[in-house]
Amino acid sequence: MTNPRAWARAAALALALATALTGAGCLGTTETVATPNVTDAPAGAGINIPPGSSEDYIVNVGRRTYFKADSAEVDATAMVTLDKQAAWLARYPAWKVKIQGFADDPGTPEQNMALSLKRAEAVRTYLASRGVAPDRMRVKAYGRDRLVRDCPEIECKSQNRRVITNLEGDEDI
Repeated sequence: MTNPRAWARAAALALALATALTGAGCLGTTETVATPNVTDAPAGAGINIPPGSSEDYIVNVGRRTYFKADSAEVDATAMVTLDKQAAWLARYPAWKVKIQGFADDPGTPEQNMALSLKRAEAVRTYLASRGVAPDRMRVKAYGRDRLVRDCPEIECKSQNRRVITNLEGDEDI
């Protein structure tokens, strides 16, 4: 092949064929990866998630609600997530939840602890107003412990002003 264009096309075709064959060899394999029991463990990429499972809750409902600085007010954005949580919990009454409050706001550690408790209590109150029985919920405050990221930027700090509603137990539903 003396024509450079013909050679380049042949090389490109060979590369495409090699890539396709390499990928095709991977299609038939299945690999099971152990999922650690941690907060941000993968949830199966949304495929074949059993309804009523903790993965269903994480992927299809959402666990996090966020708050404005120095506030424990449940705003309209948080209400969307909390309404989904309440509906899911009504559908699957065997589950209980641990409502965890966090704060990354100006003030002392004691003030952040108090604010994180107010946020968790606000979420519990909202869920109760939507029909979730109080005995299915417990709250825990962490203040500035367990920050998502420690940083000065508002976009980053706002991630730490949150409540996480975690399912408790590993119910077989």
